[in-house]
Amino acid sequence: MKHLTYITRKGLLAGMLAGALLQPVVAGNEDRAGSSGSTDLLINPWAQSSGWAGANTAIGRGLESQFLNIAGMAFTERTELLFTHTRWLAGTDIGINAFGFSQNLGKSRGVLGLSVMSLGSGDIQETTVEQPEGTGSTYTVNNLNLGLSYARSFSDRIHGGVTVRLVNQAISNVSASGFAVDAGIIYKTTIGKPKEYEGIDSDNLHFGITLRNIGPRMMATGDGLTVKNISPVFGAPVSQQQRSAEYEMPALMNIGIAYVQRFSEAHKITGAFNFTTNSFTKDQFQLGLEYGFKDFLMIRGGYLFETGIFGDREGVEADLLNAFTGPSAGFTFRAPLKKGGRTKVGIDYSYRATFNFNGVHTFGAHLLL
Repeated sequence: MKHLTYITRKGLLAGMLAGALLQPVVAGNEDRAGSSGSTDLLINPWAQSSGWAGANTAIGRGLESQFLNIAGMAFTERTELLFTHTRWLAGTDIGINAFGFSQNLGKSRGVLGLSVMSLGSGDIQETTVEQPEGTGSTYTVNNLNLGLSYARSFSDRIHGGVTVRLVNQAISNVSASGFAVDAGIIYKTTIGKPKEYEGIDSDNLHFGITLRNIGPRMMATGDGLTVKNISPVFGAPVSQQQRSAEYEMPALMNIGIAYVQRFSEAHKITGAFNFTTNSFTKDQFQLGLEYGFKDFLMIRGGYLFETGIFGDREGVEADLLNAFTGPSAGFTFRAPLKKGGRTKVGIDYSYRATFNFNGVHTFGAHLLL
């Protein structure tokens, strides 16, 4: 009882500290929509968590946690490799590739992770003031995010982590670079029977809180900002370098809760809820549900809600700031490479419904060594 009280106090202290640190960014100001930059940081490139609609802030585990709550990476047992490809708004030719690696450093040393996300727009026709119908040339938009993460378990109940993410956005003649920091904690505990099934983690109630995309302002630079004018003094053409306005990172905070209901050693259902408060758009609510059969098959679904999501999307009064219509779904299939072996390989898939185009499809593969 004394040990439980000590752990509980540590959990409450961590939660209070996180709440105090995160309070200044609770904004949810939709009037600022479109005024931030680096919005590709809001795109979830991973298949498992996107199938939840992002509801699994408190229950995410392993390398996929780098997007929603880095604290979940602390549960990596050995080595994990993850690769995904996303067809973003299918039909637009926008593709997102993501790769991740995490390694458990040993007892009480935590987990080190690395992730790379690359977004490519495909070919875009170049137009100018003189040639509005096109110059015959094309260009591409390339966004690259590189994340270095560290997470560890401070006790059986409390887990935390931090990610430092380098950001680069570029077209052929303009680019912008910066960095952002993510931090999060997970607290898990037990209600009801503490050990219903022998050998299975009995913690069935999970809380998570995370702060994402905190960093300095960014500014674009490059030859593309050069404007050719006629000098009013000499009457000759001159080139003038224009300065880009600075823009902020799309900071947000996630607060999540999840509950795991086990029916036997083989079957369980997990329900999750998450609240996202955004600094530059509307606040969002996410609900998710997953059925798991052992460590073999997981089927999940989710729903994302924000104000106006059921309203008119085409009229003048449309106030939806999100391309998603709400529903998402996905699955994970995982099996050992050989019977009784520790090495496992898995495939992941998720689908997110959108109003325009043909939704967002994410295909993934992971390897647990």
